[in-house]
Amino acid sequence: MEHLIQHFRKDEQPFIEQVSGWQREVEDRYAPKTTDFLDPRQRFIVASIVGQANDLTMYTEGVFEQAERKRVIIAPSYYVPEKDDYQITVFSLNYPSKFVQLRHPDVLGALLSLGIERGKFGDIRVAENTVQFAIATEVADYVRANLSSIGKVKVHVEELGIKPLLCVEEQWTERSYTVSSMRLDVVLATVLNISRQKSQSLVAAGRVKVNWTPREQVAFELQEGDIISARGFGRLKVIMTEGRTKKDKIRLQVGQLEQK
Repeated sequence: MEHLIQHFRKDEQPFIEQVSGWQREVEDRYAPKTTDFLDPRQRFIVASIVGQANDLTMYTEGVFEQAERKRVIIAPSYYVPEKDDYQITVFSLNYPSKFVQLRHPDVLGALLSLGIERGKFGDIRVAENTVQFAIATEVADYVRANLSSIGKVKVHVEELGIKPLLCVEEQWTERSYTVSSMRLDVVLATVLNISRQKSQSLVAAGRVKVNWTPREQVAFELQEGDIISARGFGRLKVIMTEGRTKKDKIRLQVGQLEQK
């Protein structure tokens, strides 16, 4: 365990310990374990831990194409899951789309307001006149019975069945930058072309997440592979560091998401 923990941030230790518990459970029972929906960083941690065990395999499913959040099955080597084993239900929302447009934060807030933990539902896909989302089957009946409005908009929840799933086209643009340090506020200011004061305000206001976790410390140190999302500015990915310049600045390659 110790040799694994040193490769991750200190605040990720509780999740690492949880994953280790899942691993022990599968090994002891010799039966598969299905998790809640996990974000990519969490799945990376699961893969790092489960990959140490020779007789265990990790499978993932998020239903949607290029799903960000997926349920994970940790299983003994004999077990190969089928799609139904992930226990995922997909809902669509019927609402007066001619008169109102629902947004992703609206749907997310409505689901959380029902008292459902974030891990119990996966991706929320929103397109013109259409909303679809994946949810853990164990809470599907509760959502169907209780999600009747989003804000002031009346909605009707309908299981998707065989209707086509919404796709999201993503394109990352990669650019090189030089930064004085890997501090969160420094990288944000440089890549987003905003003032250092503005980037610090974004962080302090809780509008910035790193690896899907809110970060309010402006001096938070970024690492290769980190995903940063700043509300109102989109999403960034620290691809790699490329050494230092003669003035001892860090060469940094960063991807910026352009969503269509």
